[in-house]
Amino acid sequence: MTTRVWDYLPEFEKEREDLLAAVEQVFSSGRLVLGPSVEGFEQEFAAYHGVRHCTGVDNGTNALKLGLEALGIGPGDEVVTVSNTAAPTVVAIAGAGATPVFVDVREEDFLMDVEQVEAAITPRTKALLPVHLYGQCVDMAPLERLAREHGLKILEDCAQAHGARHHGRPAGTMGDAAAFSFYPTKVLGAYGDGGAVITDDQEIDRNMRQLRYYGMDKVYYVVRSPGHNSRLDEVQAEILRRKLNRLPGYLAGRRAVARRYEEGLADLTGPGGLMLPTTVPGNEHVYYVYVVRHPRRDDIIEALKAYDISLNISYPWPVHTMSGFAHLGYERGSLPVTEKLAGEIFSLPMYPSLPESLQDKTISAMREVIAGLS
Repeated sequence: MTTRVWDYLPEFEKEREDLLAAVEQVFSSGRLVLGPSVEGFEQEFAAYHGVRHCTGVDNGTNALKLGLEALGIGPGDEVVTVSNTAAPTVVAIAGAGATPVFVDVREEDFLMDVEQVEAAITPRTKALLPVHLYGQCVDMAPLERLAREHGLKILEDCAQAHGARHHGRPAGTMGDAAAFSFYPTKVLGAYGDGGAVITDDQEIDRNMRQLRYYGMDKVYYVVRSPGHNSRLDEVQAEILRRKLNRLPGYLAGRRAVARRYEEGLADLTGPGGLMLPTTVPGNEHVYYVYVVRHPRRDDIIEALKAYDISLNISYPWPVHTMSGFAHLGYERGSLPVTEKLAGEIFSLPMYPSLPESLQDKTISAMREVIAGLS
Protein backbone atom coordinates (compact mmCIF):
# COMPACT_ATOMS: atom_id res chain seq x y z
CA MET A 1 0.00 0.00 0.00
CA THR A 2 1.44 3.35 -1.04
CA THR A 3 1.95 5.78 1.84
CA ARG A 4 1.05 9.25 0.59
CA VAL A 5 1.94 12.59 2.12
CA TRP A 6 -1.77 13.43 2.14
CA ASP A 7 -4.95 11.48 1.41
CA TYR A 8 -8.54 12.65 1.88
CA LEU A 9 -10.25 9.31 1.23
CA PRO A 10 -10.08 7.91 4.81
CA GLU A 11 -11.63 11.13 6.11
CA PHE A 12 -14.28 11.07 3.39
CA GLU A 13 -15.32 7.54 4.30
CA LYS A 14 -15.83 8.60 7.93
CA GLU A 15 -17.74 11.76 7.04
CA ARG A 16 -19.46 10.68 3.82
CA GLU A 17 -23.04 10.92 5.09
CA ASP A 18 -22.63 14.44 6.48
CA LEU A 19 -20.70 15.71 3.45
CA LEU A 20 -23.27 14.41 0.97
CA ALA A 21 -26.03 15.87 3.12
CA ALA A 22 -24.29 19.24 2.80
CA VAL A 23 -24.42 18.98 -0.99
CA GLU A 24 -28.07 17.93 -0.90
CA GLN A 25 -28.92 20.85 1.39
CA VAL A 26 -27.39 23.42 -0.96
CA PHE A 27 -28.82 21.91 -4.14
CA SER A 28 -32.29 21.89 -2.57
CA SER A 29 -32.08 25.41 -1.15
CA GLY A 30 -32.76 27.42 -4.29
CA ARG A 31 -29.67 29.55 -3.61
CA LEU A 32 -26.45 28.44 -5.34
CA VAL A 33 -24.36 31.65 -5.12
CA LEU A 34 -23.74 33.80 -2.00
CA GLY A 35 -26.58 32.15 -0.13
CA PRO A 36 -27.17 31.11 3.47
CA SER A 37 -24.27 28.66 3.59
CA VAL A 38 -21.68 31.30 2.70
CA GLU A 39 -23.25 33.75 5.13
CA GLY A 40 -23.40 31.13 7.87
CA PHE A 41 -19.81 30.05 7.37
CA GLU A 42 -18.57 33.64 7.39
CA GLN A 43 -20.30 34.28 10.70
CA GLU A 44 -19.07 31.03 12.25
CA PHE A 45 -15.48 31.35 11.03
CA ALA A 46 -15.31 34.92 12.35
CA ALA A 47 -16.74 33.77 15.69
CA TYR A 48 -14.20 30.94 15.89
CA HIS A 49 -11.43 33.55 15.77
CA GLY A 50 -13.19 36.06 17.98
CA VAL A 51 -13.32 38.73 15.27
CA ARG A 52 -16.27 40.61 13.80
CA HIS A 53 -15.91 40.03 10.07
CA CYS A 54 -15.16 37.29 7.54
CA THR A 55 -15.45 37.45 3.75
CA GLY A 56 -15.42 34.17 1.84
CA VAL A 57 -13.64 34.11 -1.51
CA ASP A 58 -12.85 31.55 -4.18
CA ASN A 59 -9.31 30.54 -3.15
CA GLY A 60 -6.44 31.36 -0.82
CA THR A 61 -4.42 33.23 -3.42
CA ASN A 62 -7.26 35.67 -4.02
CA ALA A 63 -7.76 35.95 -0.27
CA LEU A 64 -4.21 37.33 -0.11
CA LYS A 65 -4.55 39.48 -3.22
CA LEU A 66 -7.90 41.00 -2.30
CA GLY A 67 -6.78 41.30 1.30
CA LEU A 68 -3.87 43.48 0.20
CA GLU A 69 -6.14 45.55 -2.04
CA ALA A 70 -8.65 45.95 0.78
CA LEU A 71 -5.81 47.36 2.89
CA GLY A 72 -5.06 49.90 0.18
CA ILE A 73 -1.93 48.19 -1.14
CA GLY A 74 -1.24 48.59 -4.85
CA PRO A 75 1.19 49.72 -7.56
CA GLY A 76 4.31 51.45 -6.25
CA ASP A 77 4.02 49.87 -2.80
CA GLU A 78 6.38 47.33 -1.27
CA VAL A 79 5.34 44.38 0.89
CA VAL A 80 7.89 42.64 3.13
CA THR A 81 7.55 38.85 3.26
CA VAL A 82 9.62 35.66 2.90
CA SER A 83 10.80 33.52 0.00
CA ASN A 84 10.46 30.23 1.91
CA THR A 85 6.76 29.97 1.20
CA ALA A 86 4.37 28.66 -1.41
CA ALA A 87 4.58 30.78 -4.56
CA PRO A 88 0.96 32.03 -4.21
CA THR A 89 2.03 34.27 -1.33
CA VAL A 90 4.24 36.24 -3.70
CA VAL A 91 1.98 35.84 -6.73
CA ALA A 92 -0.73 37.60 -4.72
CA ILE A 93 1.54 40.53 -3.89
CA ALA A 94 2.46 40.92 -7.55
CA GLY A 95 -1.20 40.51 -8.51
CA ALA A 96 -2.10 43.47 -6.33
CA GLY A 97 0.47 45.48 -8.27
CA ALA A 98 2.89 45.73 -5.35
CA THR A 99 6.55 44.67 -5.11
CA PRO A 100 7.57 41.82 -2.80
CA VAL A 101 10.63 42.43 -0.63
CA PHE A 102 12.16 39.34 0.96
CA VAL A 103 13.80 38.73 4.31
CA ASP A 104 15.40 35.45 5.33
CA VAL A 105 14.01 32.82 7.69
CA ARG A 106 15.39 31.29 10.87
CA GLU A 107 17.24 27.98 10.79
CA GLU A 108 15.59 26.61 13.91
CA ASP A 109 11.94 26.91 12.83
CA PHE A 110 11.98 28.09 9.15
CA LEU A 111 9.81 31.12 10.03
CA MET A 112 10.36 34.77 9.08
CA ASP A 113 13.44 36.22 10.78
CA VAL A 114 11.69 39.24 12.23
CA GLU A 115 15.03 40.80 13.24
CA GLN A 116 15.73 41.43 9.54
CA VAL A 117 12.45 43.20 8.79
CA GLU A 118 13.28 46.74 9.94
CA ALA A 119 16.30 46.91 7.63
CA ALA A 120 14.04 45.94 4.70
CA ILE A 121 11.62 48.81 5.27
CA THR A 122 11.86 51.72 2.81
CA PRO A 123 9.70 54.79 2.17
CA ARG A 124 7.74 52.61 -0.29
CA THR A 125 6.96 49.89 2.24
CA LYS A 126 3.26 49.78 3.00
CA ALA A 127 2.66 46.32 4.46
CA LEU A 128 4.21 43.34 6.23
CA LEU A 129 3.06 39.86 5.20
CA PRO A 130 4.20 37.23 7.71
CA VAL A 131 3.61 33.61 6.69
CA HIS A 132 2.56 31.33 9.54
CA LEU A 133 4.38 28.43 7.97
CA TYR A 134 3.85 24.68 8.33
CA GLY A 135 1.34 25.15 11.19
CA GLN A 136 2.82 27.65 13.62
CA CYS A 137 3.00 31.41 13.97
CA VAL A 138 5.68 33.97 13.28
CA ASP A 139 6.86 36.03 16.26
CA MET A 140 4.32 38.82 15.88
CA ALA A 141 5.17 41.30 18.65
CA PRO A 142 8.16 42.82 16.81
CA LEU A 143 6.11 43.13 13.62
CA GLU A 144 3.25 44.80 15.45
CA ARG A 145 5.74 47.29 16.91
CA LEU A 146 7.27 48.02 13.49
CA ALA A 147 3.82 48.46 11.98
CA ARG A 148 2.94 51.07 14.61
CA GLU A 149 6.25 52.90 14.27
CA HIS A 150 6.25 53.03 10.46
CA GLY A 151 2.53 53.26 9.76
CA LEU A 152 2.37 49.87 8.05
CA LYS A 153 -0.43 47.38 7.55
CA ILE A 154 -0.12 43.70 8.49
CA LEU A 155 -1.78 40.94 6.48
CA GLU A 156 -1.22 37.50 8.01
CA ASP A 157 -0.89 34.55 5.65
CA CYS A 158 -2.72 31.83 7.56
CA ALA A 159 -3.08 29.31 4.73
CA GLN A 160 -1.21 26.72 6.81
CA ALA A 161 -2.25 27.74 10.31
CA HIS A 162 -5.97 27.12 10.91
CA GLY A 163 -6.35 26.71 14.65
CA ALA A 164 -2.77 27.66 15.53
CA ARG A 165 -2.19 30.02 18.46
CA HIS A 166 0.58 32.41 19.47
CA HIS A 167 0.72 33.24 23.18
CA GLY A 168 -2.97 32.38 23.32
CA ARG A 169 -3.96 34.52 20.33
CA PRO A 170 -5.43 32.72 17.30
CA ALA A 171 -3.47 32.92 14.08
CA GLY A 172 -5.12 35.61 12.00
CA THR A 173 -6.03 37.97 14.84
CA MET A 174 -2.72 39.81 15.27
CA GLY A 175 -2.67 42.00 12.17
CA ASP A 176 -5.09 44.27 10.35
CA ALA A 177 -6.47 41.29 8.43
CA ALA A 178 -5.63 37.67 7.68
CA ALA A 179 -5.99 35.46 4.63
CA PHE A 180 -6.90 31.77 4.76
CA SER A 181 -6.93 29.02 2.16
CA PHE A 182 -9.35 26.08 2.25
CA TYR A 183 -7.59 24.06 -0.45
CA PRO A 184 -8.32 20.37 0.23
CA THR A 185 -4.93 19.63 1.83
CA LYS A 186 -5.28 22.36 4.46
CA VAL A 187 -5.93 21.83 8.15
CA LEU A 188 -9.46 23.02 7.41
CA GLY A 189 -9.89 21.95 3.81
CA ALA A 190 -12.83 22.03 1.43
CA TYR A 191 -13.67 19.50 -1.28
CA GLY A 192 -12.49 21.97 -3.88
CA ASP A 193 -11.11 25.49 -3.60
CA GLY A 194 -11.96 28.27 -1.21
CA GLY A 195 -10.52 31.09 0.86
CA ALA A 196 -11.44 33.83 3.31
CA VAL A 197 -10.24 37.07 4.86
CA ILE A 198 -10.99 37.87 8.49
CA THR A 199 -10.70 41.25 10.20
CA ASP A 200 -12.03 43.34 13.04
CA ASP A 201 -12.08 46.41 10.82
CA GLN A 202 -15.45 47.25 9.27
CA GLU A 203 -13.94 49.27 6.42
CA ILE A 204 -11.60 46.44 5.42
CA ASP A 205 -14.53 44.04 5.43
CA ARG A 206 -16.60 46.42 3.32
CA ASN A 207 -13.72 46.72 0.85
CA MET A 208 -13.41 42.94 0.70
CA ARG A 209 -17.09 42.44 -0.04
CA GLN A 210 -16.95 44.91 -2.90
CA LEU A 211 -13.70 43.52 -4.29
CA ARG A 212 -14.97 39.92 -4.42
CA TYR A 213 -18.15 41.05 -6.24
CA TYR A 214 -16.87 43.06 -9.21
CA GLY A 215 -16.42 46.15 -7.04
CA MET A 216 -20.15 46.40 -6.49
CA ASP A 217 -22.20 47.15 -3.42
CA LYS A 218 -25.29 45.05 -2.81
CA VAL A 219 -27.01 46.68 -5.78
CA TYR A 220 -26.07 44.68 -8.87
CA TYR A 221 -24.54 46.60 -11.81
CA VAL A 222 -23.40 49.53 -9.61
CA VAL A 223 -19.59 49.33 -9.57
CA ARG A 224 -17.99 51.55 -6.92
CA SER A 225 -14.42 50.61 -7.87
CA PRO A 226 -13.34 47.84 -10.28
CA GLY A 227 -13.06 44.54 -8.46
CA HIS A 228 -13.12 40.81 -9.15
CA ASN A 229 -15.41 37.82 -9.45
CA SER A 230 -14.07 35.95 -6.43
CA ARG A 231 -16.92 34.41 -4.46
CA LEU A 232 -16.78 31.41 -2.14
CA ASP A 233 -18.90 28.60 -3.58
CA GLU A 234 -22.08 27.81 -1.66
CA VAL A 235 -21.42 24.04 -1.63
CA GLN A 236 -17.88 24.46 -0.33
CA ALA A 237 -19.13 26.90 2.31
CA GLU A 238 -21.66 24.38 3.64
CA ILE A 239 -19.00 21.65 3.72
CA LEU A 240 -16.66 24.01 5.57
CA ARG A 241 -19.37 24.87 8.11
CA ARG A 242 -19.69 21.23 9.02
CA LYS A 243 -15.94 20.62 9.03
CA LEU A 244 -15.33 23.68 11.20
CA ASN A 245 -17.23 21.91 13.97
CA ARG A 246 -14.80 19.01 13.64
CA LEU A 247 -11.67 21.19 13.58
CA PRO A 248 -10.68 20.39 17.21
CA GLY A 249 -10.64 16.71 16.30
CA TYR A 250 -8.55 17.35 13.20
CA LEU A 251 -6.02 19.28 15.29
CA ALA A 252 -5.86 16.53 17.90
CA GLY A 253 -5.28 13.96 15.14
CA ARG A 254 -2.43 15.94 13.60
CA ARG A 255 -0.77 16.47 16.96
CA ALA A 256 -1.05 12.76 17.73
CA VAL A 257 0.74 11.89 14.48
CA ALA A 258 3.44 14.47 15.27
CA ARG A 259 3.98 12.98 18.74
CA ARG A 260 4.33 9.51 17.26
CA TYR A 261 6.92 10.71 14.76
CA GLU A 262 8.85 12.51 17.48
CA GLU A 263 8.87 9.47 19.72
CA GLY A 264 9.95 7.18 16.88
CA LEU A 265 12.63 9.41 15.37
CA ALA A 266 14.02 11.49 18.24
CA ASP A 267 17.17 9.38 18.67
CA LEU A 268 18.16 10.04 15.03
CA THR A 269 18.64 13.74 15.70
CA GLY A 270 21.92 15.46 16.41
CA PRO A 271 24.69 17.28 14.53
CA GLY A 272 24.58 16.22 10.89
CA GLY A 273 21.52 14.07 11.53
CA LEU A 274 17.77 14.41 11.26
CA MET A 275 16.19 17.65 12.47
CA LEU A 276 12.59 17.38 13.67
CA PRO A 277 10.12 20.28 13.85
CA THR A 278 10.73 22.79 16.62
CA THR A 279 7.76 24.48 18.24
CA VAL A 280 8.49 28.11 19.11
CA PRO A 281 7.82 28.89 22.81
CA GLY A 282 4.34 30.37 23.10
CA ASN A 283 3.13 28.66 19.92
CA GLU A 284 0.50 25.94 19.61
CA HIS A 285 1.53 24.02 16.49
CA VAL A 286 -1.12 22.45 14.26
CA TYR A 287 1.25 20.53 11.94
CA TYR A 288 -0.21 21.35 8.57
CA VAL A 289 2.84 19.51 7.31
CA TYR A 290 5.50 17.67 9.30
CA VAL A 291 8.70 19.13 7.90
CA VAL A 292 12.02 17.53 8.82
CA ARG A 293 15.53 18.32 7.68
CA HIS A 294 18.59 16.28 6.74
CA PRO A 295 21.72 17.19 4.75
CA ARG A 296 21.18 14.08 2.60
CA ARG A 297 17.54 14.74 1.93
CA ASP A 298 17.60 13.67 -1.72
CA ASP A 299 19.24 10.33 -0.91
CA ILE A 300 16.61 9.65 1.76
CA ILE A 301 13.71 10.45 -0.54
CA GLU A 302 15.12 8.25 -3.29
CA ALA A 303 15.69 5.35 -0.90
CA LEU A 304 12.17 5.59 0.52
CA LYS A 305 10.71 4.90 -2.90
CA ALA A 306 11.65 1.25 -2.38
CA TYR A 307 9.33 1.25 0.64
CA ASP A 308 6.46 2.71 -1.44
CA ILE A 309 6.51 5.89 0.62
CA SER A 310 5.93 9.15 -1.22
CA LEU A 311 7.27 12.32 0.41
CA ASN A 312 6.99 16.00 -0.42
CA ILE A 313 9.36 18.98 -0.33
CA SER A 314 7.99 22.27 1.00
CA TYR A 315 9.65 24.01 -0.81
CA PRO A 316 12.45 22.93 -3.17
CA TRP A 317 12.67 26.23 -5.05
CA PRO A 318 12.70 29.47 -3.06
CA VAL A 319 10.46 32.04 -4.72
CA HIS A 320 13.28 34.55 -5.23
CA THR A 321 15.14 32.01 -7.39
CA MET A 322 12.20 31.41 -9.75
CA SER A 323 12.42 32.82 -13.26
CA GLY A 324 9.04 34.51 -12.84
CA PHE A 325 10.55 36.75 -10.17
CA ALA A 326 14.00 37.28 -11.69
CA HIS A 327 13.08 40.93 -12.29
CA LEU A 328 13.25 41.53 -8.53
CA GLY A 329 17.02 41.20 -8.77
CA TYR A 330 17.76 38.75 -5.97
CA GLU A 331 21.04 36.92 -6.57
CA ARG A 332 21.87 33.43 -5.41
CA GLY A 333 23.17 33.71 -1.87
CA SER A 334 21.03 36.72 -1.01
CA LEU A 335 18.86 34.64 1.35
CA PRO A 336 21.36 32.03 2.57
CA VAL A 337 19.20 30.24 5.15
CA THR A 338 16.25 29.95 2.78
CA GLU A 339 18.49 28.59 0.03
CA LYS A 340 20.20 26.10 2.35
CA LEU A 341 16.88 24.81 3.64
CA ALA A 342 15.61 24.25 0.10
CA GLY A 343 18.17 21.46 -0.29
CA GLU A 344 17.51 19.77 3.05
CA ILE A 345 13.84 19.97 4.09
CA PHE A 346 11.12 17.43 3.31
CA SER A 347 7.69 16.47 4.64
CA LEU A 348 6.59 13.17 6.13
CA PRO A 349 3.01 11.93 5.63
CA MET A 350 0.64 14.05 7.74
CA TYR A 351 -3.13 14.12 7.97
CA PRO A 352 -5.49 13.42 10.89
CA SER A 353 -6.77 10.11 9.57
CA LEU A 354 -3.31 8.73 8.73
CA PRO A 355 -3.50 5.12 9.99
CA GLU A 356 -1.10 4.18 12.77
CA SER A 357 0.15 1.32 10.62
CA LEU A 358 1.32 3.81 7.97
CA GLN A 359 2.84 6.05 10.62
CA ASP A 360 4.82 3.07 11.92
CA LYS A 361 5.79 2.09 8.38
CA THR A 362 7.17 5.58 7.77
CA ILE A 363 9.09 5.61 11.06
CA SER A 364 10.57 2.17 10.43
CA ALA A 365 11.57 3.01 6.86
CA MET A 366 13.13 6.32 7.90
CA ARG A 367 15.17 4.56 10.58
CA GLU A 368 16.41 1.90 8.17
CA VAL A 369 17.28 4.38 5.41
CA ILE A 370 19.11 6.82 7.68
CA ALA A 371 21.01 3.95 9.35
CA GLY A 372 22.12 2.83 5.90
CA LEU A 373 23.54 6.22 4.83
CA SER A 374 27.29 6.13 4.40
